[in-house]
Amino acid sequence: MRVDVRTRGGHRHRAPALRPGPDRHRARPAAAVTARGSGAGPASGSRRVHRLRSARRVPAALTALVVLGVAGLFLYDLAAVRAGRPGMSWRGDLADRLATHTPADLEVQLIAGALALAGALLLLLAITPGLRRILPMLPPDRPAGVRAGLGRKDAAQILRDRAMEVSGVRSVRVKVGRSRVGVRATSHFRELDDVRADLDAVVAVGIEELGLARPPQPRVRVRR
Repeated sequence: MRVDVRTRGGHRHRAPALRPGPDRHRARPAAAVTARGSGAGPASGSRRVHRLRSARRVPAALTALVVLGVAGLFLYDLAAVRAGRPGMSWRGDLADRLATHTPADLEVQLIAGALALAGALLLLLAITPGLRRILPMLPPDRPAGVRAGLGRKDAAQILRDRAMEVSGVRSVRVKVGRSRVGVRATSHFRELDDVRADLDAVVAVGIEELGLARPPQPRVRVRR
């Protein structure tokens, strides 16, 4: 498992390879690890683990560019007027439109609705953690202040490899969510009840060995 460690200053360091659970498979899932602070923290089970937050670099950069462009345009027009030059024609047209149109006009309502929708979207991006594809893991005792996350696809691949070891299983499809793991298996021999019982046990052990902070509940389905 390749691990990226990020500190507050934004520097990246390579960490040694980690593997969730015993080394029984060749799958190497990618995990995201973020270092927060350097002080010693409490034990793994004595503190609450929060979801990893996205940096939102693309929305922040686009918003900053739009604000910078609008502010620069108004500043240039203001400086031109102060220097004795005529202002831009679009500002006069905008003033005339604002003077003749009222909030009851359809055009004004549509523009206001679009701006309100954009503001609600930006607010939603600001208050939500993001990184829904990363499941938070239990914090290790050492090093202190390190947070780890496991990708959903990687967790699904690990559980699929475990499920394929069950006798009688021909194919398996695993989908990992935040609160539930869906396992759909196809059996070509043995009784379906026996295969389902073995899959329940194997998947439950596999989820426990992933070391997730909030282990999802398995839901196993087996068909011939």
